[in-house]
Amino acid sequence: MPSIPGEEMMAQTGVPGLDEVLAGGLAVGHVYLLEGNPGTGKTTIALRFILEGASRGERGLFIVLSETERELRETAASHGWAIDANTQIFEAAPAESLLDQEQQQTLLYSSELELGETIKSILSAFEKAQADRVVLDSLSEIRLLAQNSLRYRRQLLAIKHYFARRRATVLLLDDLTSDANDKTVHSVAHGVIQLEELPTTYGGARRRLRVSKYRGRSFRLGYHDYSIQTGGVSVFPRLVAAEHRTRFARTQITSGLVELDALLGGGLEKGSSTLVLGPAGAGKSTFAISFLSTAVQQGEKATMFVFDEELGLLFDRMKKLGVDLERMQADGSLFVQQVDAAEMSPGEFSYLVRSMVDRAQAKSVLIDSLNGYAAAMPDEKALILHVHELLQYLNRQGANTFLTVAQHGIFGDMKVPVDITYLADTVILLRYFEAAGRVNRAVSVIKKRMGGHETTIREFNITDAGLQVGDPITHFRGILRGYPAGEAAPAIDPADASWRIPNSAPSAP
Repeated sequence: MPSIPGEEMMAQTGVPGLDEVLAGGLAVGHVYLLEGNPGTGKTTIALRFILEGASRGERGLFIVLSETERELRETAASHGWAIDANTQIFEAAPAESLLDQEQQQTLLYSSELELGETIKSILSAFEKAQADRVVLDSLSEIRLLAQNSLRYRRQLLAIKHYFARRRATVLLLDDLTSDANDKTVHSVAHGVIQLEELPTTYGGARRRLRVSKYRGRSFRLGYHDYSIQTGGVSVFPRLVAAEHRTRFARTQITSGLVELDALLGGGLEKGSSTLVLGPAGAGKSTFAISFLSTAVQQGEKATMFVFDEELGLLFDRMKKLGVDLERMQADGSLFVQQVDAAEMSPGEFSYLVRSMVDRAQAKSVLIDSLNGYAAAMPDEKALILHVHELLQYLNRQGANTFLTVAQHGIFGDMKVPVDITYLADTVILLRYFEAAGRVNRAVSVIKKRMGGHETTIREFNITDAGLQVGDPITHFRGILRGYPAGEAAPAIDPADASWRIPNSAPSAP
């Protein structure tokens, strides 16, 4: 993201993805607010911010009011982080303990004395540390000591001006436990980062953040998913396809099957998206993988994101059809990722696809299936927006994208969990149909934005020799309904097998 030109130095947070959202990090010498309910990762982000400064030779001060130094060090250790000598931890003791030399609890001291002594101890710790980066965890304690919004605001302004004169970059943490509706800090802080945790009916919690304010700088608006794992917080910036444009030749790619390519009018254009639509078991994955396999054979790299099928079963099944995915994966030409929709947010998935295309230069991408992707998105409208941006990004990178969607039903009128046919450049429709006492499969192309295509329906089979596509079926009607009939007869003659693979279909009588 571009930022407003200026001479401000930036303090990078060290949190993967967050600096991209912030357009470079936090401007040095200002006070920032990081707020969110308990458990949203505030302390983890703040620790990473302090340790990032330490790695750059900057002095850090972490002031804890709501937890102990031991707890903070345990949090750091759980992520594999070591707090070195460049970072000082100051555990602000309760104000009554500071006033009572015998360390005895008392209720005789007024809140004014408690607040004053707490702030005095914090500033004294800073004077000793002379820190470049400061974290104050958390504001809830100061808000409770202030007792009213006027004193609280004045105290925050005093803290802001004190640190501003010393060019320290300060991160204030607020757990929203004392007054979630108090927006006093929002007006005082130079920037505000809000963290949220969204409960789900099943699976892991969804976490997202947004920057609601950042004075004088351009930043990435909107919500961005993030996760907390061993090693810290990772932020997945919202994908904006318009920011990613590359030049490439729009050549034609093929599936390796003459009949399928003929159905597609010669093949698919590079940098386009293809939706393979059909009922369960119709062969959607097999059709899409045939394109990936051909691309790999031609020296390109490909990647698969599998939501529904266990990888071991997929590898064994495709190997029996003559496609050795495991070997392609071993030699580095194919990247296969099993995706658990219950544990991965849509933003994280988009970021995963983007990083794979950028890092591995994969030019063929399969998402199998969109039904699994939809499971990670309870809001269908948001799902369509995610898919739209993802397809636009992949198209602009010159990658060919294949998506599979399982329709509900076997014959007749079938429904889809979400309709994205208008987003895809090409739509391949698979169907079952009954003929001569057998269940058969048919394929047709119902949409292709670039170039012409056949409007015929072809039968196909999946055998030990792989995918086989036959000639156009010309002497039957009602195939897409599932119950075909001859043009001049109410039913198919069981003895007539001239329409089946591999023979050509004769003209109707």
